[in-house]
Amino acid sequence: MAVPVSEPASRVRPVSARHFVRLKLRVMGNNFRGQSWRAALFVIGSLIGLWIAIGAFFGLAAPGLAGEGRYALLVAAFAGGLTVLGWLLLPLVFFGVDETLDPARFALLPLSRRTLVTGLFAAALVSVPTIAVLVALSGLVVTAGVLGGWVAATVGALGVLSGLFLCVAAARAVTSAFATMLRSRRVRDLAAVLLAVAAALLGPLQIAGLAAIQDTDWDRLSGVATVIGWTPLGAPWTAGIDVAQGRAWAAAPKLLITAVTIAALLAWWSRSLESAMVGAASTGPARGKPQVSGGAVAQLFPRVTGRLRRNRFGALVARDARYWWRDARRRANLITIAVVGLFVPVMVNLGGQGFTLDSEQGFSLTGDTSPLLVSLSMLFVGLLAAMTLANQFGFDGSAYAANVIAGVPGRLELQARMVAFSLYVLPMLAVVAVVMALILGEPTWIGFMAGTLVATYGAGLAVNSFVSVFGAYSLPETSNPFAMNSGAGVTKSLLALLAMVATAAAAVPAVVAAALLGDAWLWLGLPLGVGYGVGAALLGGYLAGDALDRRQPELLSTVTPRR
Repeated sequence: MAVPVSEPASRVRPVSARHFVRLKLRVMGNNFRGQSWRAALFVIGSLIGLWIAIGAFFGLAAPGLAGEGRYALLVAAFAGGLTVLGWLLLPLVFFGVDETLDPARFALLPLSRRTLVTGLFAAALVSVPTIAVLVALSGLVVTAGVLGGWVAATVGALGVLSGLFLCVAAARAVTSAFATMLRSRRVRDLAAVLLAVAAALLGPLQIAGLAAIQDTDWDRLSGVATVIGWTPLGAPWTAGIDVAQGRAWAAAPKLLITAVTIAALLAWWSRSLESAMVGAASTGPARGKPQVSGGAVAQLFPRVTGRLRRNRFGALVARDARYWWRDARRRANLITIAVVGLFVPVMVNLGGQGFTLDSEQGFSLTGDTSPLLVSLSMLFVGLLAAMTLANQFGFDGSAYAANVIAGVPGRLELQARMVAFSLYVLPMLAVVAVVMALILGEPTWIGFMAGTLVATYGAGLAVNSFVSVFGAYSLPETSNPFAMNSGAGVTKSLLALLAMVATAAAAVPAVVAAALLGDAWLWLGLPLGVGYGVGAALLGGYLAGDALDRRQPELLSTVTPRR
């Protein structure tokens, strides 16, 4: 029977958003097939998200159920604004974005940019976080309905849906843009600065929130909430409340602000999506590489490795050091350490002193910071830095097969990875200690802060060596450094919690020493902390190396992405 070369155009069905949604659900099902542990983690994460969402639902519905209408706008503006900021910053700093449908897979298909963006956006809405946010923010619909009837509730529902679209569009646009910048070596410094500025916004918000709560000037906060309500951060969430409080004229402009913002974010996403599909960014004309003396072997060793010996251990360190600087996914983690590692201790120590808000003098600091509190904040920074290695083999993916075939000993493998990672992290920790000492006005505290950082970091290296061997998981094969497989976000969170608890327990001797030695810890903290950290890292690499020798095939199978 003859088959026509071309069929009538009427039989060709256009690709719509529902095809992308069905494709995502099918890919998710295939990823869970044969991996019951991943399906179990997905269910656990869904239940945890639903539990948190239900609690947030009743919290946002409380102003309406309690009849406190004057607090409704305040709650809607601040809760909605923080939700949008969370979707903007948390994927960059910790959770990443679900990229079950990798845009690069569609590069060879004859799909228009509009079809691709619409389909990927619809697929992004089918996820546990979006459902949890929808359930949680629906409490604003209840508040609007109780205070203003079904008309206000309808406008509130439209606002919540548009706000959810805004959150997803913002997360996709920002992560895609940063992924494009991080792929370009010429603008990686700009990406670091922009990410630092974005993360720094959390600090002033925390300070302002603490000062406002202590001052309890609700009229001032209501004014701030009104201003936020006319920005994309709060416009969708406050539209229904405005109708309920007799300002129906404000609902349409706020929904229009939200729609325009969503359209702008999707347009921004579509521009960076094209480079994500080809997996490269424009870096401009290539420049001639400087001549490196010493032959071809010397050129394989980056400058950061210094005069490292040209043997098997040195080659492993050089390889990982080059990966940490050139791989966008690893470089994103280094930026996270640099930003969060600096701002968290600043907020913890300055927040512990207390703030007062004065209309003439602004923020003022009260109270003193103790060395013990500083040691606890340094413990968190060291813990955070080492936690990046909890899935160090997942960064390699199927490329880890080269080490398995070469028969690299487990102890040598882990020690080389520790050294390569520390070449970048230890200078960051030194900067944190110096900056914190200068901010607190205690330059003599640099030694013990650095000692606490190194002690916790070394203990974290030991703990995360075991976690990386027994709890590794695969990462998607994509150029987006913030992409995660379905369910991998829950895995990452649980492993991070386990690593944090174990590292904190391993670092307890450093905190106990700080408490028992008192002022002597200011001088003994550096040598004792360095000795403890180096010893813990060596012991952890030694013990975890034996486990790695036994689990190399299983580990390779675990970190290899499923196609």
